[in-house]
Amino acid sequence: MRQMTVWGDGPLTWRALVQVARHDAPLMLSDSAWQRIAQSREIVGNIVAAGQVAYGINTGLGALCNITLSEDELSQLSRNTLLSHACGVGPVLKKAEVRAILCAAIANYSHGRSGVSVALVEQLLALLNLHITPQVPSQGSVGYLTHMAHIGLALIGVGEVEWQGEIMPAEQALAQAGLTPYRPGAKEGLSLVNGTPCMTGLACLALDDAGRLLDWADVTGAMSFEALRGQRVAFDPEVLALKASPGIQRSGERLRQLLSDSPLLEASVGIRTQDAMSLRSMPQVHGACRDQFDHAARQVETELNACTDNPLILGTTAAWRVVSQSHPHGESVAMACDLLAIALAELGSIAERRLDRLVNPLVSGLPPFLVAEPGVNSGMMIAQYVAAALCAENRQLAQPAVLDNYVTSGLQEDHLSLGTGAALKLLKLVGNVDHIIAIEYLLAAQALEFHGESQLATGTRRAWQLIRQVVEPWQQDRWLAPDIARAVAQIKAHRADALVG
Repeated sequence: MRQMTVWGDGPLTWRALVQVARHDAPLMLSDSAWQRIAQSREIVGNIVAAGQVAYGINTGLGALCNITLSEDELSQLSRNTLLSHACGVGPVLKKAEVRAILCAAIANYSHGRSGVSVALVEQLLALLNLHITPQVPSQGSVGYLTHMAHIGLALIGVGEVEWQGEIMPAEQALAQAGLTPYRPGAKEGLSLVNGTPCMTGLACLALDDAGRLLDWADVTGAMSFEALRGQRVAFDPEVLALKASPGIQRSGERLRQLLSDSPLLEASVGIRTQDAMSLRSMPQVHGACRDQFDHAARQVETELNACTDNPLILGTTAAWRVVSQSHPHGESVAMACDLLAIALAELGSIAERRLDRLVNPLVSGLPPFLVAEPGVNSGMMIAQYVAAALCAENRQLAQPAVLDNYVTSGLQEDHLSLGTGAALKLLKLVGNVDHIIAIEYLLAAQALEFHGESQLATGTRRAWQLIRQVVEPWQQDRWLAPDIARAVAQIKAHRADALVG
C-alpha cells in the first residue's frame, strides 16, 4: 500500500504533485488545512446571512458582477456556473492530467482563502483517492474555467467519468463508490471554475517529463559524441567554469562522467581540431535548457503554493475582507511553459543535428545510414526524416501562447494568459522530444556497434546495454517503428542518472 501524502503544513513541490497525480500516492490534508477551510466557509456564511454585497458570493459573475442575488438563488447560481462553463471541446485529457488539475485545485483550497466548504474539498479528495476521473475535454480554456467546470460536474453527478476501467455517468460512479452528488452553495461554483489549477497541474507533469529528457539528452548525446570520435577537450572543466551557468556545469560534468574512460575517445585525441557545433556545444545548449528548466520550476512552484481564486476571503470571522483581484490570471505559469517549450525544442533540435551526422557517411566515418550493406538496405535513413519532421512541428509548438489575447466576458476580462494552452502544447512538444531523443538513442547505439563494446566508456556501455535489452542491432532492414516505440519506452521507464558513474 502506498504511503499517504499529507499537504497543508508547508510548501509544496511540483514533484509532490506528480507523486499523487502520476504515481497514485493517496492524498489527505492536515488538520490545520481543514481548520483554515472551515473558517473561510464560516465567513462566507456570515456574509450571506448579513446580506452584505460581495462579488462572487452573492452577485452575478464576470460582466454580471453588479447584479445582486437573493440567498435562495446562490446554490442555483453555483450549479448553473458549473453547467454553463462546462463547454470544453476536443479530445479528453489523460487520466494523469485530470488528476494533476485536481491536485492543484485541492492545494489552492487548502489555504482557506476560497470560501469553499470542508465537504466540497472532501468530495474532491474522494474523486482523487478513489480514482474517479472526470472526462475533461482538452480545448476551450483561456487559462481557467472550462476544465475545472467539467471536474465540478462530476462532483454534482453530471457528465461522465472513468472509474475501474469503464466510462460511465458520474452519478452512477458516485453511487457505486458510496458517494452522494454534492450540492454547491454560495461562491462554490465560482471557486470550482476559477484560479490556475489547470495550467499549474499540467505544468507540473511537463516538468517531470522535461527533467527526465534533459538527463537523457546528455546520455544519447554522449553516445553520439563517442560514436563520432569527438574531442573531449571541449568539455574541459576549467574552460566550462568560465561561464558561470549552473546548467552548463551540470551537463559538462555529466558528459565527462559518461565519457571519462572511453578507449575509443582516448585513441581519437587530435584526429581533428574541433568538432561540429552540435557535438562540442552540448554543455552550452543542454546547460541553457537546464537553466530555463530551473526558472520554469520556480515559477510553477510559486503558483502551486499560491491562492489563485477570485475573490479571496481574508481575515477572521470577527474581522474579514472579501477582495476582488487577479490571482487567477496565471501569467507567470504561461510564460514559464512557453519558455520551457522553447528550451525543449532546442534540446530536440540539437539532438536531430547529432543523429543526422551519425547517418551521413561524409562526416561520420561510418557505413552509410548505419547498415553494413547500404543500397539494398536503407538503414536509418528515414528515422532521421522523422526526427526532422518532429523538430519542424516543435518550431510551431514553441511559438508563445502568452502573446495571444482575446476579449471575453463583455470587456470585463480583456487580458488573458492562455496558460492552459501553453501547458497543453508544452506537453505535446515533450512527447515529440521523447521520440527525437529515442531516435538518437537507437542510431547512436547502432553506430557504436561498428566500434565494438570493448571500446566504449563505462557510462555509454551501460546505455548501450539498456537499449539492447529491447532492440537488437540491425543487420538488414526491418520494421523500424516498433523499435522507436521500444526506445521511447526505455527512456520513459529508466532514469538516466543510473547510467552516470
